Amino acid sequence: MKRFLGSSAVSICGSVHASASVRGAAWQRPQNLVEKISLDFVTIRPRHVMTHDNTSAVIKKFKSIAASVKDREVRVANPRQPVFTLDHNIQDRSDANLNKYKQIQEFADKYGIDAYPAGRGIGHQVMCEEGYAFPGTMVVASDSHSNMYGGLGCLGTPIVRTDAAAIWATGATWWQIPPVAKGTALSTTQSINTRRRSSLWCVELRGQLPEYATGKDIIITLCGLFNKDEVLNHAVEFVGEGVGRVFPIDDHTIGWLRERESYIASARGQRKPIASDVDGHGQHHPRINSRTIQELVLDLSTVRPHVSGPNHVKVMHSVDDMERRGIKVSKAYIVSCTNSRVQDLSAAANVLRGKKVAEGVELYIAAASSEVESDSAKRGDWQALIDAGAIPLPPGCGPCIGLGAGLLKAGEVGISATNRNFKGRMGSREADVYLASPEVVAASALAGIIKAPGGPGANGLTAQGSVKVNSKDTQDSGEGETVAILPGFVEKLEGELVFCHQDNINTDGIYPGKYTYNEDISPQQQAEVSMENYDPAFTKKARKGDLLVSGYNFGTGSSREQAATCLKHYGISLVLAGSFSETYKRNAFNNGYLVIEVPELVDYLKQKAASDKGTNELTQRTGLKAVLDFKSSVLSVDGRKFAFPPVGAVAQEIVLAGGLEQWVEKKL
Repeated sequence: MKRFLGSSAVSICGSVHASASVRGAAWQRPQNLVEKISLDFVTIRPRHVMTHDNTSAVIKKFKSIAASVKDREVRVANPRQPVFTLDHNIQDRSDANLNKYKQIQEFADKYGIDAYPAGRGIGHQVMCEEGYAFPGTMVVASDSHSNMYGGLGCLGTPIVRTDAAAIWATGATWWQIPPVAKGTALSTTQSINTRRRSSLWCVELRGQLPEYATGKDIIITLCGLFNKDEVLNHAVEFVGEGVGRVFPIDDHTIGWLRERESYIASARGQRKPIASDVDGHGQHHPRINSRTIQELVLDLSTVRPHVSGPNHVKVMHSVDDMERRGIKVSKAYIVSCTNSRVQDLSAAANVLRGKKVAEGVELYIAAASSEVESDSAKRGDWQALIDAGAIPLPPGCGPCIGLGAGLLKAGEVGISATNRNFKGRMGSREADVYLASPEVVAASALAGIIKAPGGPGANGLTAQGSVKVNSKDTQDSGEGETVAILPGFVEKLEGELVFCHQDNINTDGIYPGKYTYNEDISPQQQAEVSMENYDPAFTKKARKGDLLVSGYNFGTGSSREQAATCLKHYGISLVLAGSFSETYKRNAFNNGYLVIEVPELVDYLKQKAASDKGTNELTQRTGLKAVLDFKSSVLSVDGRKFAFPPVGAVAQEIVLAGGLEQWVEKKL
């Protein structure tokens, strides 16, 4: 049995003691079409595109596109394609927010778009329950959690607000095929610069999970064993007998899908499928030995409960260790699209039934949808949680995104069944947040300290994993090619390097979530809060015209486009990093803003900073002037040269137009 997830499918990471090995084996087979066009830019026509509270911002972009076309009315190209789900700020009952929701519903009514009101549930859960994310289809969403559709055999991938507006207007947008070609062996001990390589990753789950370990513990353990960004922005395939044991495709699953299919037909009628197009590639012929496949193998019998954190998804500890340390809990959360379904709530209720949450601890619960809450209530689980002292919230995102009741205050410690614990995301920057399974969250709320519900401990455990490398890459890298520069696109760009050295700087750090859904913030105000959660001193050090350099996986986390536009409005000429979140990269290019991966430059600056004063400063002025030559794809600085990926014609066109919105206007 195989299960596929889209690029960036693994959404939480951590570190755990690993026993990993690299094994080689001869392996040959022709490439399929997707592998052949890996990293190419293609046109996609997804079956559906979901937007949530950000629908209001997408409407503004759509209307801007429509207003630019003078000779005809621009309407939604296919009203059956968009889906609106209000879920983020549903606890806000202010006139301004209610009016925004009203305007979204009016827009949906005007074009006949399916829209789900506040209280129906989190958009991703609704997409699954209502049959939009269905096996064998491609569905996108203007939200970074949309990879979860892979659990239903649907290719789910994030897009951003500008993409959504483009799809409304034309039915299509651009997409870069996830990397599946190029790569070298990666072990858990290799140096940081190997992370720029890419390959097709296969995750094999073997064996049987022990009692008290859960699917959440599997993903935490996987990311702890393989925590060098090996699968960053990649397509990931899960195989092995262990997959079926964790998430069996049995008669119950097939029956549920058939029931949903019948429901869809009766509720919304039969629809003509929307084809997913791949344009401009013609006939492709396979090549032998032209890519690398690497397998991550995990023995499920070695998995035990772990937590991730605090405040970073790659810092992880066994629950046994946390219990010995006596880490006190202030607030606990069983909420979000990650772990707040019927089974999750039931597991938590089994821990808490007939007991009371510890004094001084607040436990918040919110079902992933109204349907989940109803089913949970029928089972008696919802009431059992409330009887134990849980504080119910309406079905929605709430504290996970830092909105509504239950946010963390300075000095508090939270434990959450969500999948992100970035500093400041769930409240104060001075709070600590850990991630765990619903069972561990419930047990911790009960005990008042981070604790497992019981069962065998993880003392002395070394999770057993390995990396298996099955061929060598024979494709050239393309470095050294001369790039054709379009008229108007700059051939060379110069500026001083300002260095934010940390890896995994997330969008909450770049642009705080508390500002995300305030659409009245001006460009200048966006600029003023740039990097606020990462380094409040950033705006005192960075200057207009600087070239920002950061570590690896820059822009991970939420899909908010302001994390790109705030730096653009601040006057940062472009961002250089070891690697970027693909969603962040989309946001940047869609807003006409250049971001470029130069891992060797990042490694050089890190080594240089290690011996300089100010190494511990989060934002450092380097005093180094750099020149980027886009024709030769070479960056020159400090007497050294660093190659970077060519900025091709599609990217140049979008940047020259000022962004995807303006590019679409010219095409209509």
